[in-house]
Amino acid sequence: MHYWAREGILVPSISAEKVKLWSYSDLMGLRTIAWLRASKTAPDGHSVPATAMQAVRRALRELDSLDLAPWSSDDAPDLAVDRRGQIVLGAAEQPYHVNGQGLLDADMLDVLRPFEIDESTRGPDLVQPRPRLRIVPGKLSGAPHVRQTRIETQVLAALGARGMSPQRIRSLYPAIEVDDVDEALDLERELQPGLLLAA
Repeated sequence: MHYWAREGILVPSISAEKVKLWSYSDLMGLRTIAWLRASKTAPDGHSVPATAMQAVRRALRELDSLDLAPWSSDDAPDLAVDRRGQIVLGAAEQPYHVNGQGLLDADMLDVLRPFEIDESTRGPDLVQPRPRLRIVPGKLSGAPHVRQTRIETQVLAALGARGMSPQRIRSLYPAIEVDDVDEALDLERELQPGLLLAA
């Protein structure tokens, strides 16, 4: 990520200083770069080399030009990138490229859904990381939270790290259920190794 920022491929939009701060849109771009630059296996079993940087830069320009407005917790865009570096919009039944061309390749990355290249490179769903949790770019600065509340998963995980049981945490927040707390703690456990590596 630091190499991509130094080379001007994707510069953090919040802060490009020594401590880099990435926006929600930047995160979609980072997922796009990582997937395109990784070697893949096509649905027919053939090995697919990494996508050329020219196509990666084109995909980032197309992403940037979309200017996606923040969505609600119930309504997120259908947004993908194919392995040739073209942005794909629309539902899975009727996908289309930004320029209107039909799809030639069914191998795509849904930019917002669970992301995994290998065991060390993975990320949660950027809309619904767990059934009871949501991420909305315009709400709580895009922090994961319990659906229909403003209770961030990070807050619940901090209480859990202090030794509080899910039942005790739930008693502090009557608007949520123990299952909400369990999912929040599970999500933060999944994210923690990546955050420690970044630190």
